[in-house]
Amino acid sequence: MSEKIVVPVLGESITEATVAKWLKNKGDAVEADEPIVELETDKVNLEVPSPINGVLIEINSKDGSIVEVGALLGSVSEDESASSVKKDEVKKIEPTSKENNVIKLDASKKEPKIFEDKVEQETKEEKPLVLTDEIVKEKTTTQKQENETLSPAVRKIIVENKIDIKSVKGSGKKGRVLKGDLINLMGANPKPSERKAKYGQEERIKMTRLRQTIAKRLKQAQENAALLTTFNEVDMTNIMEMRKENQQDFQSRYGIKLGFMSFFVKACVVALKNFPAVNAEIDGDEIIYKNYYNLSFAVGTDKGLVVPVLRNADELSFADIEKNIKVISEKARDGKLTIEDLQGGTFTISNGGVYGSMLSTPILNLPQSGVLGMHNIVERPVVVDGEIKIRPIMYLALSYDHRIIDGKESVSFLKMVKENLEEPRRLFLDI
Repeated sequence: MSEKIVVPVLGESITEATVAKWLKNKGDAVEADEPIVELETDKVNLEVPSPINGVLIEINSKDGSIVEVGALLGSVSEDESASSVKKDEVKKIEPTSKENNVIKLDASKKEPKIFEDKVEQETKEEKPLVLTDEIVKEKTTTQKQENETLSPAVRKIIVENKIDIKSVKGSGKKGRVLKGDLINLMGANPKPSERKAKYGQEERIKMTRLRQTIAKRLKQAQENAALLTTFNEVDMTNIMEMRKENQQDFQSRYGIKLGFMSFFVKACVVALKNFPAVNAEIDGDEIIYKNYYNLSFAVGTDKGLVVPVLRNADELSFADIEKNIKVISEKARDGKLTIEDLQGGTFTISNGGVYGSMLSTPILNLPQSGVLGMHNIVERPVVVDGEIKIRPIMYLALSYDHRIIDGKESVSFLKMVKENLEEPRRLFLDI
């Protein structure tokens, strides 16, 4: 008896996918619900599980193939020998690859299967290297002798530029490193990059479906919306002090750290309620005003930018926001997002500051009409009550669709966000 592996329903408006890679080879034993092939759609990657215990006997769609919903991917034949195993027998450990091992528990117990990375490392511990007094003394003496042979000028250059002296070939007596040897390093031609050495002058790789979709949607945003960006700056002093004062109590009570994002979510929700056009979208010749607040978050992953959604943000506490953002971010980084996680957003927050961005003009996440750009926090001189003070300042940027959001609304929206962030206690009072 065999079971077919078919392309499942992928989500709203998604009719096809690309076979990213087979996780099993033809002839491999598989278990029911074990991931067997990975598909890549325009929005997310998903794993298709084996329908039964058995052996993968046929692969109909190879890596890179374009497949539609319901298409045949392969077949699994029931493993008769596996089905005859007594339930009270303990299954052996069967490594699926060098990197991942699967531990199968006693089939009679209702405990879940445990997937561990690098089991070998956990079961085989290496004894730490113990340095005896003699070894330490010998190493210190050798290092001291090497330093004593260097001139003060050479030692100064080595310390200031963090040069590994062992990598420098000395031209002095008995191979002694001279100042000229270090200066000559500046004139040495650097070696070609490792990528160039490995792949040559150029490397051509087909764009993934996700990257193609990102490119297409960003271009659509430029072509279809009247993009404009307005800027402001926010003094983060009060938020940073509030976090410092309450971090320990907050974490012990709710089991999560109090971050910056919950403050920004709360501030944005307040401003969105006061300026509903920023939370709206255009549909043909109509404007759809949304009375719910699903905030999207731009998350950078190894496979590209994804924008998962924090639903009903206006109904969440600070702790709930932090917990949900952590779950969403982890799912994004692990490639576990579903289509539902990416749909229904009404406004986006993009935090380029985590990568060190000082200022940027974020682009819209269609069909939304607004996106807030956060940036890094830098101590800057500012005038406070007629005096120059050093304060932690963040630049904010609001990109918006000028077709439905006027300049007055956009500037006022960003100003309200700024005011609520600079007086964060207002967020607890909802004023």
